[in-house]
Amino acid sequence: MNIHNFAPTILRAYDIRGIYQDTLTEADAYAIGMAFIACLRDRGHGVTVAVGRDGRLSSPALAAALIDGLVKAGGNVLDIGCGPTPMLYFAGVTLQCDGAIQVTGSHNPPTHNGFKMVMNGRSFFGDDIQQLGAMSAAGVIPVGGGKLTQTAVFDAYVNRLLQQADAGDLSLVWDCGNGAAGPATTAIAEKLSGTHQVLFADIDGHFPNHHPNPVDPATLDILRRAVAGSGAAIGIGFDGDGDRIGVIDAKGRQVPGDFLTAYLAQDILQRKPNKPVILDVKSSDMALDLIKNAGGDPQIWKTGHSHMKKRMAEIDAPIAGEMSGHIFIADDFYGYDDALYVATRVISQMVRTGQSITDFVDTLPDQHATPELHIACSDTEKFPLMERLSAFARTHYDKKDLTLIDGVRVRTIDGWWLVRASNTEAALVVRAEGTSVGALDRLVKNIETALGIAGLNWRA
Repeated sequence: MNIHNFAPTILRAYDIRGIYQDTLTEADAYAIGMAFIACLRDRGHGVTVAVGRDGRLSSPALAAALIDGLVKAGGNVLDIGCGPTPMLYFAGVTLQCDGAIQVTGSHNPPTHNGFKMVMNGRSFFGDDIQQLGAMSAAGVIPVGGGKLTQTAVFDAYVNRLLQQADAGDLSLVWDCGNGAAGPATTAIAEKLSGTHQVLFADIDGHFPNHHPNPVDPATLDILRRAVAGSGAAIGIGFDGDGDRIGVIDAKGRQVPGDFLTAYLAQDILQRKPNKPVILDVKSSDMALDLIKNAGGDPQIWKTGHSHMKKRMAEIDAPIAGEMSGHIFIADDFYGYDDALYVATRVISQMVRTGQSITDFVDTLPDQHATPELHIACSDTEKFPLMERLSAFARTHYDKKDLTLIDGVRVRTIDGWWLVRASNTEAALVVRAEGTSVGALDRLVKNIETALGIAGLNWRA
């Protein structure tokens, strides 16, 4: 019997993540494999599991230990090798697997790693992860009969991304950031029409050129310069595991995920009017208005890829998006977050409609908003602090002005502000959008005051 207790900080809301050889080791990976098969059996599912990994230095060792645990518990493992997380999702769907696990640290620092999981076609998260931890602590008995098969899906995945894709005669720049999306991006660029410049396509877990986080404006500087230097129509960047997209328009402006979702929704809503379109709690009011004006039903929901995918299925939304660049398309696709597929949809929409992403941004009024700000806060302190902040908000603001589904989002006469606990790092996430520059300044001061009352000195 394999009895194993995980460090409690690695069992997170969306997935399992920790610091390699500190809070996350090969022993953890092995135990995850054992317990995942036990969970499948407990729920009456089969035991065929696809496994993929990103390009981090620790991923091969963690994937090997994970696979060992899956096989020892009697699992039938299809190892698809190194590639973006959406390629793993694709394998899970097209190979009709009972489960799928990607070893990935996503956009976190190189010393971090983790596991994103799918069971029976749905995200395995929240209470599922807690059950996995409990089953591992209780002990899992090896049953034998497992097997491992090396399974190639790369070509099928690339071909699916290219279905109905059209780049016309556009000039494009792609920045893979030395992450797992590099080879697939290169393959796409080679087969699409137009002119393509692909940056940092070689997978390198040291991330020598820049950290692959397409929300951070600094990580897009090289892409921005390349777009300007080549006169490209668009620049597209990916995070380390290829499920988040960052876009630079022809004028060098970063297009956040909520506005990118609104751009794509314009096309989808012409065919599917009145359908719900989901944005996460960090998203702009302006993006919500764009969706409403395009004939959609904009709805705010919890941040996090697992929450968003679950909500999409519940209300039959054809598209959902987060400001962070996770965009989920169920319109003629599978409903998961695939940044490479999103890129092909944006490019094809530009060609088909004649409205470039630059044209779209040109139509937007001036926005007075902060970027997504991160305030360091330990994993053990951030959730108690959010409870205190929520209690403060409930006593100081009218109920109709509060959204508490994910953190604290407060609406005032000046606009809105948000504080929420990150579920992927030791930080609070802060954002505000005002009706003017002065209004935004007041909102930021509101946040600072509220955090101070909850016990955090932001400026410190």
